[in-house]
Amino acid sequence: MKTALVIPALNESECLRVLLPLVPADVRAVVVDNGSTDDTFTIATSLGAECVWEPTRGYGTAVRRGLTHLTPAPPDIVAIMDADLSHSPRQLEALLEPLLSDRADMVLADRTGLAEPGALTVPQRLGNALATRLIAWHTGYRYRDMGPFRALRWDALQRLQLQDPTWGWNVEMQMRAAQHRLRIEEISLPYRPRAAGVSKISGTLIGSVRAGARILHSTHRYRETTHASHP
Repeated sequence: MKTALVIPALNESECLRVLLPLVPADVRAVVVDNGSTDDTFTIATSLGAECVWEPTRGYGTAVRRGLTHLTPAPPDIVAIMDADLSHSPRQLEALLEPLLSDRADMVLADRTGLAEPGALTVPQRLGNALATRLIAWHTGYRYRDMGPFRALRWDALQRLQLQDPTWGWNVEMQMRAAQHRLRIEEISLPYRPRAAGVSKISGTLIGSVRAGARILHSTHRYRETTHASHP
């Protein structure tokens, strides 16, 4: 099955130098430069990735730009990961296995059990707990994590019709997946502190506050009255 990996990136040239050579040769790597002021675009292109420019900043906006880029020749599976090396492309094999075995339509990497010391900050852990509880309240489905490393079947992703331009993208995805009764699987994978640079969410107090507010807004906005059944 054809697989593509979408990597939204904002000033991540240092990490991309290490990350992109680790992407398996049979995986199509698409880096979305979300308005970087460093040489993210140049580095990504020089290392063989397809790099697209999205000047309007926003996590959801960047991922959607990557998906639009893939649409003319869509893959069977699309994976999404951060550029900060908190997860490694070498973990793709484990992430994709439930999809390739036709056990799942969406697979999420669960960070909570295998996070290295310092990899998940206190605001991240609190935000994660809040988001998963709110999603369970609105949909009836309880996730363990809200991590950024995930993979979906292309046809399943199209059914979700995701629109959120911000950090609420992952909240919207997980709520829509439960509401559409997708087959969902979470697998525990190691999670490390970012290799270089500063996190756009947890790296600053204002970033953490904004992300928390977006989680609250998104779980309210994307709720539906029909609860999903537990798998």
